[in-house]
Amino acid sequence: MGADVRLHPATFGIGHKESLKQLMAECEASGETPYYIPAGASDHPLGGLGFARWAFEVREQEREMGVFFDVVIVCAVTGSTLAGMIAGFKLLEKMEPDSKKRRVIGIDASARPAETRAQVLRIAKNTAVKIGLKEEDISEEDVVLDENYHEGVYGVPGEGTIRAMEYAASKDAFITDPVYEGKSFAGLIDLARKGEFKGKTVLYSHLGGQPALNAYSEIGAK
Repeated sequence: MGADVRLHPATFGIGHKESLKQLMAECEASGETPYYIPAGASDHPLGGLGFARWAFEVREQEREMGVFFDVVIVCAVTGSTLAGMIAGFKLLEKMEPDSKKRRVIGIDASARPAETRAQVLRIAKNTAVKIGLKEEDISEEDVVLDENYHEGVYGVPGEGTIRAMEYAASKDAFITDPVYEGKSFAGLIDLARKGEFKGKTVLYSHLGGQPALNAYSEIGAK
């Protein structure tokens, strides 16, 4: 397609890369107007808005189906998905003060949970302001990030992830990936087995990720 692709040896990180700043400066110096989209479109002024709106779509479908999801489970790495959900459900909570409370639980897959937690909080506060809330409406307590399932390295699946992927695929042709959904689904299964969701209705948010399977063709091949 004629794109100028630049590869940089930087290791994984959820923050902005210095190489991208340099590339932005290079484009501007040549008279171009670059539009910078950070990893996952997350740490972007508008990055959390999509899933803030998603929270309202969930509420609409709950009414249609006559259910209420007490818990929402979602994978978290660069943060805008979880942050948007937190802000969106917080606005719903303000609009429906008599409704039941729900928990949004992020399953960390970055293996850098401190960075992810801080970024989720920052994006959630930024998103909150954009949808009519105040920054102080979002607190650290709103960011629930379970760091027990990242298995030590971003993008590298451990046995727990692989077992969860195989379980989902064999039981219901439910396809997950080894980077994101495999890890969050492993978290969902383990938390359920521990009785964390007893008597509750849980919504698992599947974010895609299947194209990554092409790079992990040996998983489960033994």
